[in-house]
Amino acid sequence: MFAVLKTGGKQYKVQAGDVLRVEKLNAAAGDKVQFNEILMVGSTLGAPLVTGACVQAEVIDQIKADKVITYVKRRRKHSSQRTRGHRQQLTLLRVTDVLAEGADGTGVKTAAGARSKENA
Repeated sequence: MFAVLKTGGKQYKVQAGDVLRVEKLNAAAGDKVQFNEILMVGSTLGAPLVTGACVQAEVIDQIKADKVITYVKRRRKHSSQRTRGHRQQLTLLRVTDVLAEGADGTGVKTAAGARSKENA
């Protein structure tokens, strides 16, 4: 069974065993996390979320994406140039379970982003 989950402002179609890279989460390698913002499970479509559904995953590692280089050049009289780089921080996950119901009684901690208000 597959599910569509929402995290970090993006949507991911997942099923058990999938490995995905999501925006950084507050979790160490080996932790189990649970996503409760599920938009679709199998053929059940949420309005906007499916109540009681969840996706459980295990954190494999905290990684950084490839470097993205931005280059700005201003021409003519304002001849200046600037190069900047950025590496996005990501969390590598392995999906372990997709539950259509019973998300409240699992006892697994909810996945929270590194910059979410819950962690402040």
